[in-house]
Amino acid sequence: MSVPARVWPALLVAAAAALIWVAHYDRWTPASWQLPTDYYVDAQETLARLKAASEGDLVPLQPQVIDRLGAPFGASWNAYPTPDKPLMLALGALVHAVGLYAAANLGLLLAQVSSALAFFLVARSLACRWEWSAAGALLFACTYSTVHRGLSHFSLVFTWTIPLGLWAVWLVAGSRRLEWRRAGAAGCLGAAVALGTSNPYNLLFWLQLMGWAVVIQWLGPRRRANLQVGVASIAVALAALFVVQAEGWLYVEDTEALPLLARNYAGTEMYALKAVELFIPPAYHAWDWLAFFGHRYLRWSGWRGEAFLPYLGLVGIAGFIWLLFVTVRRIVDRRPLPGQALSVGWILAYASVGGVTNLLALYLGFQVFRATNRGGIFISAIVLFFVVLRLSRLSRRWPAWGRAGAAAVVACFGVLEQLPRRDAAADRQTLAAQVQADRDFGRRLEAALPAGARVFQLPVLGFPEVATPYQLGDYEHFRPYLASETLRFSYGAAKARARGRWQQELEARPVPELVRRLEDYGFAALYINRKGYADRAEALLRDLAALGYPRRLEGAKGDQVVVLLRPVSDPRPPLSEAMTLGRGWHQRTDGGVRWAYGPAALSYFNPYAQPIRVDLRLTLQGVNPRRVVLVHEGNPVAEFAVMRDAAPFEVAGVVLAPGVNRFSLRTEAKARRDPAAQNQLRSFGVGGVTVVPSGPDPVTPAAQVRSARPGVVGTGGSKRVVDAGG
Repeated sequence: MSVPARVWPALLVAAAAALIWVAHYDRWTPASWQLPTDYYVDAQETLARLKAASEGDLVPLQPQVIDRLGAPFGASWNAYPTPDKPLMLALGALVHAVGLYAAANLGLLLAQVSSALAFFLVARSLACRWEWSAAGALLFACTYSTVHRGLSHFSLVFTWTIPLGLWAVWLVAGSRRLEWRRAGAAGCLGAAVALGTSNPYNLLFWLQLMGWAVVIQWLGPRRRANLQVGVASIAVALAALFVVQAEGWLYVEDTEALPLLARNYAGTEMYALKAVELFIPPAYHAWDWLAFFGHRYLRWSGWRGEAFLPYLGLVGIAGFIWLLFVTVRRIVDRRPLPGQALSVGWILAYASVGGVTNLLALYLGFQVFRATNRGGIFISAIVLFFVVLRLSRLSRRWPAWGRAGAAAVVACFGVLEQLPRRDAAADRQTLAAQVQADRDFGRRLEAALPAGARVFQLPVLGFPEVATPYQLGDYEHFRPYLASETLRFSYGAAKARARGRWQQELEARPVPELVRRLEDYGFAALYINRKGYADRAEALLRDLAALGYPRRLEGAKGDQVVVLLRPVSDPRPPLSEAMTLGRGWHQRTDGGVRWAYGPAALSYFNPYAQPIRVDLRLTLQGVNPRRVVLVHEGNPVAEFAVMRDAAPFEVAGVVLAPGVNRFSLRTEAKARRDPAAQNQLRSFGVGGVTVVPSGPDPVTPAAQVRSARPGVVGTGGSKRVVDAGG
């Protein structure tokens, strides 16, 4: 076969996939490319990541501090991994040439085209007919779980690594010609690199399948090259993951802080794969007669996570039934099972509710990958490979026009059935008006404020994934950041971190004090999103006007208001008034007391370039009398005699180094179940740890003074042990 004859089918597949995307999203004009496909909730976070990448804030192996967010310190995202970081960096570079929203659109287009091409090339390598390979490729690129996620789950849309990963698994498991000097070994390692640098969920499932391929080789033929390539592929994938996410290990400041992504066992059940959802059309299916079943599922089911996203489509469902039939026949005939059946069976066993994923979460605490429904895309790919392989064999004696016609019918039917219902024209117009209004608002802000000006945002929201007040959407505070190029915003600071705690404390202050402090901190404007207030911030705006701050800018929709402030020329950095609680504490308070169930972490951020001296004031009580030690960066600071009743303590003259200071409270006494608190495991409780600066001048750790009771200051270098009552 000539080279052009090999190339033109792939080009045809790429062109068809691109045309489907352009037609579905109505991106026929240059103006339409300057609008995102989505502009709400998670889509705004995706756009913010692209914006940060375009401004050089997501460079691998460097601290992930977003300079224009989390003002005045910058938003530290080191503990919040960025999936598909190489892709984000490439699209970020493209932002400068075509604009943010056009780059996002090109990313989505690239996702669909690359998925189709990867499937097509792998299918061809498996000796499938080009017509059926092309049909399967388009069906895979338009799989419902991929297309419907869109900009909100941007990383999960890039599924091109899955066909390559499956091809590598099948080579290791069954190839008799896999050798280090042949292209197959290089392909396996290349697939491993691609999966290691892409979405971690895809890597999770691929590692399992490749692990089983190695086990099959070990228990069966034991071909040395297959075993070596399989083990090497796993190692390479993990190494690639470490490289692209290394800042999560290298630059995390609060090492004992609470996880930014809160996960629990319940989530591993809610977001686990429900096999029934592979076969239930979505309630928002484009065809009403199929959407009926989705509506029924919503009415009748009571425990849903990402409902409908595992849906296989009618062609995929037919392929699944076909694979099941072949598997049963082989069991009856006592013949080896199809490799596709083994792969699908394992994914169902691992990812389904009550499966291996729940066992690992319950007994080992492996909860970070809670949304195992995302394994459905592997099932879709495996089933489609099975279908195109079988159809290629069945149609080998057909005339070329017959195969092409049948493949075209299957592809057209399957793609049309899987594509989600298009947004109504009114919805598209609303989105366009929102984007344009934000662009105009961003230009007005930058015209009214100097470059680099700090803007404090209300209501204060942590990042990421927080409950928002009233009608305010999560990530909506990114809107002015997306629409500007030079201003710095307070939003984006990581939640439950000492670096950003001062924002929540300041929000609770009376308006006059809030404004005075913001000006002392160098903030030139106060941004208010009215959707976050029951009265649409009318009382707050009246107070600001009464204080002599009538100058304000208002967005076209009326939700965004910016009040101009008068910042001092020599601002000081904000200091937090209390420590931030990390790991080791129960999440809920009991009468204002947070209980620890073991060694409990605390942290405090010193924004100055030199050490500062502070006094610590805390209230402690124990589930029973016990000694509790306060440790600072591994060094004991004070020891408290804690009783059942709460008592105040003070530790005077503690020296805090620049940056994050890590503390912990520890006791040698065992925690106990408290019958009065539903048998909750408790050790000691704290009513808060207040931090009071006592000396602004630089000091050295050797001058640190220790004390453990009100009004008593330690004078020596050794730790003192005292009772609360003296």
